[in-house]
Amino acid sequence: MPKFLVQGSYTESGTKGLLDKGGSARRSAVEDVARQLGCTIESMYFAFGSDDAYTIIDASDNATIAALSLAVAASGTVTTKTVVLLTPEDLDAAAGKPVTFQPPGV
Repeated sequence: MPKFLVQGSYTESGTKGLLDKGGSARRSAVEDVARQLGCTIESMYFAFGSDDAYTIIDASDNATIAALSLAVAASGTVTTKTVVLLTPEDLDAAAGKPVTFQPPGV
């Protein structure tokens, strides 16, 4: 199953919700919404810096993770960036595909 890294930054109202209910409640809510779409949460961490949370999600396809992302964005309490994660085997398969590319100006 494809894996996705979702980086999240909470808005002011999202941060107030975290202060009120805590991180464990937020993780449970993320697990619940993911389960609705047949996804599973591999891991979830809160962090310092430009992103407040990092979540690795197993989802069946891009459309499923897009549906999850749209629902989260529509809440207005968090902004996200989603990164498709590749396994070493995925990279092996990519490296084995013949590609001819001509750089600009050459």
